[in-house]
Amino acid sequence: MTVHMRNMLPNAEPEVFIDRPIVIRSARRPFYETSGKRFLDIVLAIIAILPLLAIMVILVPLILLDGGSPIYFQKRIGRNGKTFRMWKLRSMVPNADRALSAFLAENPSARAEWDHSQKLVHDPRITFVGRFIRKTSLDELPQLWNVLKGDMSLVGPRPMMLCQRRLYPGTAYYALRPGITGFWQISARNKSSFADRASFDADYLNDLSLRTDLKVMLRTVGVVLRGTGC
Repeated sequence: MTVHMRNMLPNAEPEVFIDRPIVIRSARRPFYETSGKRFLDIVLAIIAILPLLAIMVILVPLILLDGGSPIYFQKRIGRNGKTFRMWKLRSMVPNADRALSAFLAENPSARAEWDHSQKLVHDPRITFVGRFIRKTSLDELPQLWNVLKGDMSLVGPRPMMLCQRRLYPGTAYYALRPGITGFWQISARNKSSFADRASFDADYLNDLSLRTDLKVMLRTVGVVLRGTGC
């Protein structure tokens, strides 16, 4: 069942004060969904964080060559519509939002592509190093901190930007922690629309299990090795 609630947090930003769907599910949920998934997130994140820090030590100086901070955060929508800071390695030029607005204003075809999928195949904001870390999904490494904090899961829906809230047609997203990887992330995502993400999220919520998460993680390895991320 879905109900609509208004975020009443004090001192919240204006865009947070809008109606948002909250998914209420049966109290009799499987153990993996209620506790096991979170336990797996913590264990695997702790195991992965040290070797991945070594990779970040190599990447950070390369990103610095493009100017600007190598690590940045964006506000994203989490479970039950709560906003959180999502950390990433910077793959775009500084002031990327302004650069995007100017580019879309001058390129109607790019505007149509952005409105359809909220992505650009040829995104002018992406730096030389950024292309590599996005293709290999290495820009997502700092999100292990989000996993440890409980903002995110290793597997779940693609984290949604605040401005995309009104574009999302489903409700499954709000019942889950956003994931570093997930059904959409391992799909042919360049060919899917933003609205398609609701179907991916609903399918994942219905299939949520240890087996499903392990299968997604294994397929993610293939995406990283093939460099088919974006």
